[in-house]
Amino acid sequence: MSETNSTQVHKPFWTLIKERGQLYLIDAMSAMAQGLFASLLIGTIIGTLGTQLGVPVLTEIGDFAKGMAGPAMAVAIGYALKAPPLVLFSLAAVGSVSNSLGGEGGPLAVLILAIVAAELGKLVSKRTRLDILVTPSVTILSGTLLAYLCAPAIGAAAASVGGLIRWATDLQPLLMGIVVSVVVGMALTLPISSAAICAALGLTGLAGGAAVAGCCAQMVGFAVISFRENRWGGLAAQGLGTSMLQVPNIVRNPRIWIAPTVASAITGPLATCVFHLQMNGAPISSGMGTCGLVGQIGVYSGWVNDIAAGTKTAITPMDWIGLLLICFVLPALLSWIINMGLRKLGWVKDGDMALEV
Repeated sequence: MSETNSTQVHKPFWTLIKERGQLYLIDAMSAMAQGLFASLLIGTIIGTLGTQLGVPVLTEIGDFAKGMAGPAMAVAIGYALKAPPLVLFSLAAVGSVSNSLGGEGGPLAVLILAIVAAELGKLVSKRTRLDILVTPSVTILSGTLLAYLCAPAIGAAAASVGGLIRWATDLQPLLMGIVVSVVVGMALTLPISSAAICAALGLTGLAGGAAVAGCCAQMVGFAVISFRENRWGGLAAQGLGTSMLQVPNIVRNPRIWIAPTVASAITGPLATCVFHLQMNGAPISSGMGTCGLVGQIGVYSGWVNDIAAGTKTAITPMDWIGLLLICFVLPALLSWIINMGLRKLGWVKDGDMALEV
């Protein structure tokens, strides 16, 4: 046995648990969100453009892209798990059946079953002379058979949790507006995937609007309050990219996180109680914030869908005002004011939010 393999075998149990947790709960979920982005989300955007511009071919392309959500998620997860080629390509079938049978909670079913199938495929990969037959067979059969057994239950469980959150938000928009906005916003800044969480739970409606508000508060908030350190490059990187760039600075001084988080606790209930902001586009959009303006595009595509379904008559000026205030103006203004107070207290100092080049 090589020295490297010996070291791996004798790793402490809790170290192995931590590594697997990082791999499955962070790396795989983040990859799944990218797979969703490259299929369902971009397909929704292209399809919406096709509908609005009257270009049927764009609508068809969008539908094709959306139809590949399951395979795209599974292959992305396999990529994050460093699956060998035959395992990686075989996961497309696993993702397709898992997403289909999982229903509304399909993304969570794909996450769990793609991980299991990938690990089983890796166990047999390149172990026999018939690898080209054995590895795809084990990967596909294990993943799809488990999907038939488990995907409906996993999907139903995820849908139930998402439905409970949506129901609670409709019932208690003030309290849940705060909770959903703060929790999803913090998840966006942490090295976990808020987009994958929202997709797995099917977070739409008022709850989706609160999630969008929380994500925007984190991204726009950090972009604005760190402007003196990071200038225009930092403004774009955080405001249109991700506030996750601030994680190393949060570890050094957690107080820099106060301003955007308090801002999210304010904009969340404003979104649910005052502007009645709903995100009825693809659920993944609820956890994207201003990243590529995906959250706002999701809200808009939801308006279009609601009008087509007859549940909304038209997009009103108040809709646009609410969207602009919740997603851009209030996060910037509130975060800046709160952060000024923190600076006066000496809790935040120059350089605390400088991004590493």
